Amino acid sequence: MAAYRAEDDYDYLFKVVLIGDSGVGKSNLLSRFTRNEFSLESKSTIGVEFATRSIQVDDKVVKAQIWDTAGQERYRTITSAYYRGAVGALLVYDVTRHVTFENVERWLKELRDHTDANIVIMLVGNKADLRHLRSSFHG
Repeated sequence: MAAYRAEDDYDYLFKVVLIGDSGVGKSNLLSRFTRNEFSLESKSTIGVEFATRSIQVDDKVVKAQIWDTAGQERYRTITSAYYRGAVGALLVYDVTRHVTFENVERWLKELRDHTDANIVIMLVGNKADLRHLRSSFHG
């Protein structure tokens, strides 16, 4: 059994960014992963927020620092600093809103323009529990 470790006691720190259109559920992914909370009344993020969660992997403590950014165009200038140092990205779209999937290519380009070529990227189709509201992918 692992002994108690202080919040700032970790072996590895990894920065991961959440990107995607406004309203796709990035903030709820962050709050579910870091605090096991979910809000139906989630509001649009203004600027940038981040939260952390430490995970035990074998005998090491890995601290994930997850950054959430506003998906709105007016906050685009924030993002170059936001991406700095990220080793991973979750590119999130809403399965019920096809336009958010169409915008994945633009988000991927922005990510590639501002990050290291070795960044690990995961595409996340969010809100699968609402798939009955899914918009047609065939136009």
